[in-house]
Amino acid sequence: MKTTTLILGCGDIGMALGRELREAGHRVIGARRNPRALEGSGLEAVAVDLNDPTTLAGLPDAETLVYVVSADRFEEAAYRAAYLDGLNAVLAEFAGRDTAPGRVLFVSSTSVYAQRDGEVVDETSPADPSGFSGLLMREAEQALIDHELPGTVVRFSGIYGPGRDRLIRQVGEGRIAPASPVMYSNRIHRDDCAGVLAHLISRHLAGDPLEALYLASDCEPAPLHEVMAWLAKQLKVEATETIQSPLRRRASKRCDNTRLLESGYRFRYPSFREGYAQVLKAGGFLPEKA
Repeated sequence: MKTTTLILGCGDIGMALGRELREAGHRVIGARRNPRALEGSGLEAVAVDLNDPTTLAGLPDAETLVYVVSADRFEEAAYRAAYLDGLNAVLAEFAGRDTAPGRVLFVSSTSVYAQRDGEVVDETSPADPSGFSGLLMREAEQALIDHELPGTVVRFSGIYGPGRDRLIRQVGEGRIAPASPVMYSNRIHRDDCAGVLAHLISRHLAGDPLEALYLASDCEPAPLHEVMAWLAKQLKVEATETIQSPLRRRASKRCDNTRLLESGYRFRYPSFREGYAQVLKAGGFLPEKA
């Protein structure tokens, strides 16, 4: 029998993950509020409202659950409903079944770290967020770690990739981050997000142990100025404006992915150069050669 993976909140990352798992021979079911959005994806689709116990009860059993839900707006109530309340409802539903999942993966964020002065952070670093988004995400993480179902939290850093091109468009407008003070940034390509989750699922199914927490970020934390200067060179544009105000709100830290690498994962896009080269080419951003 095929192994069944149920992806809750099956959007961009979920669909990329689903395609990989199907190619590996899995049965993949994508659950989201509007399942019509999965038409053409090749995945089985079911409707779910995480705040409606009736729709949760209708979800099929699965060996692996992947919780990759996003809040629909940046408000405390939306974050609580999407992450903490939604995850707790799913855990309660599946823990009570005759055939419980063998592993639950919860997609979290490096926004749970409060470090702002260029510190190196890993899975053992303090995570003491102050804003409601980080606090609720951290609370949801702990809910899974403390639960009877076996769970693994995956903290993604800044996700970029096809359709996630805000930084490219800023640079294309001639805007760039200042060189000083240095503001470190961390990122992971959408395809590596899917790759990391598929890798962890594969390890679980092979009977290999998984940690309760993985930090998933590429292999080169880099100053934001350096990233944007590199993009400007590829786009053949000159910076005409220095971005100031958003940077004062940004955390500056350096994410260490050693634990993930030691688990056997190899990044498709180890740094922003390989990743953004793919996005620039695929998105048609590069200037035509003379």
